Amino acid sequence: MAGRSGSRTEIRKFDHLDIALREDIGFRSSNWLDEAHLIHKALPEMDLEDVELGAEFLGHRVRAPILIESMTGGTRRAAKLNGVLAKAAEKFGIPLGLGSQRAAIESPRLARTFRVAREAAPSIPIFANIGIPQIRGEKGPEVAKSVVEMVGADALCIHLNALQEAIQPEGEPTFSKGLEAIAAVAKSVKVPVIAKETGCGISGEVAKSLEGVGVACIDVGGAGGTSWSAVECHRARRMGMREREEIGLTFWDWGMATGASILEVSNSTRLPLISSGGLRNGLDVAKSIALGASLGGFARKILLAASLGPRRLEDAIGILLEELRIAMFLTGCRDLEELKRAPVAISGKLLEWATLRGIDPKKYSLRR
Repeated sequence: MAGRSGSRTEIRKFDHLDIALREDIGFRSSNWLDEAHLIHKALPEMDLEDVELGAEFLGHRVRAPILIESMTGGTRRAAKLNGVLAKAAEKFGIPLGLGSQRAAIESPRLARTFRVAREAAPSIPIFANIGIPQIRGEKGPEVAKSVVEMVGADALCIHLNALQEAIQPEGEPTFSKGLEAIAAVAKSVKVPVIAKETGCGISGEVAKSLEGVGVACIDVGGAGGTSWSAVECHRARRMGMREREEIGLTFWDWGMATGASILEVSNSTRLPLISSGGLRNGLDVAKSIALGASLGGFARKILLAASLGPRRLEDAIGILLEELRIAMFLTGCRDLEELKRAPVAISGKLLEWATLRGIDPKKYSLRR
């Protein structure tokens, strides 16, 4: 396959990107945000143009509560996409997450595939990214500092991808003393640390532990969007590894839905949180913020648009912002602080989950 060369990590990154653009990798269940219902305000007593989307996030002012999620890096094609993504993020004044920088740690020549983002976007918040297996041990803080410095990052995402590492043919499911490693990194780096799941969600119990060791933000990365078990299932099939493929199929839909994870984290910690995992539109962002999130993160939707060129990407982001603006208008919310207090009725599976986990759904529906 053209472009599939380099180190094992570089080849794996090429495979991930190719599969994300070509294959069916979505959960077969929803993210449960369709079970959250904003209350329509027939007389909003405001004009659409009165809506203000700006937000403060981790010490930075952003023009809208939209995050381009961590996705790619480590290959030539990824470098081009990161440049396109960064230019769009800069134009709209929204933060950008980078894909795992492990490839650049192993092969420093690949650092340029990540640095292009800062070159194209000098003023927006950019989030560096590394995984638990890479920060364990005495050298962990040094690795964390190096990936932050590599891209001039404003925050560091530590991704929690236990399922993917367990399914991946060459994975590293080594998560013992992971909390200890995160604590060491949080103490050593000079930027906020974001704990980020990659499609399985974060529970209230884990969120409390992360808050306790100095994590500054949680990206719930819930179930309902891209399934990394599905991605690795496709890779295993391509590699002729039938046993790994079957295991990937078994865990295709594993995880906690995004809506449930937002409720869990927001009711267990005081940390700002990012809603990600199958968000479809600006309305999902509005629902997420009403449930407790600070930002809404998009990955594959944005990746597919970026693969079609800068114009299609800008159109896609523009639509998201207008959808969010209209949702706020229809609920009578002039800004995000008002949206955080907007009433939202919870039904179906999300209601059942909240009840079983001791979260009072009336605190959302009876807001005034």
